[in-house]
Amino acid sequence: MPADVEEYLADLQHPLKDGVLRLRAVILAADPGISEHIKWNAPSFRYDGEDRVTFRLQPRGRLQLIFHRGAKVRADSAGFTFDDPSGLMTWPAPDRAVVDFPGLEFVAEHEAEVKELVRRWVTS
Repeated sequence: MPADVEEYLADLQHPLKDGVLRLRAVILAADPGISEHIKWNAPSFRYDGEDRVTFRLQPRGRLQLIFHRGAKVRADSAGFTFDDPSGLMTWPAPDRAVVDFPGLEFVAEHEAEVKELVRRWVTS
């Protein structure tokens, strides 16, 4: 496993690598309190020491961002709500959302919305 995100990304072989790089920049620009590391064999982003957004890069032909509230289900999950005016998020659980990126064009088209979602999500 690479020692840091830069090394991981330098070695990354993925058909949507340009999308990963673009989204990484968007996420890091969303809030100065966001830091990054490797989790689940992909870049993951922390806020206030807690993982909040993680890439899903498998299978290789897809790219997703998982919006979560940490590694464990929180006690307040049942009452959690989050407004998504972009309509990009799907909800596999009450406190976990997924944004699918089917291609690089979709990444480029939705960068501003993703930045706003991340900005709001990390402080929710």
